[in-house]
Amino acid sequence: MVREFVATIEKHGRWWVGWVDEVPGANSQGRTIKEVQENLKEAVAMVLEAKQALKLEEPVKRYRRKIQVNL
Repeated sequence: MVREFVATIEKHGRWWVGWVDEVPGANSQGRTIKEVQENLKEAVAMVLEAKQALKLEEPVKRYRRKIQVNL
């Protein structure tokens, strides 16, 4: 089965770092965007496989709230 996710990738110095918001724990880095994308595919697969193996259930309730931080 093929599933599609959205990756966020940012440049930090000489490295690119990326993560997938929909899959907590799926993050990676690389010297190129392509490398980060490939690493993220592997990271997402590993997280989802581990979650399935452990039979972890999604939280019954999940909330998203905006918060304000004074800087």
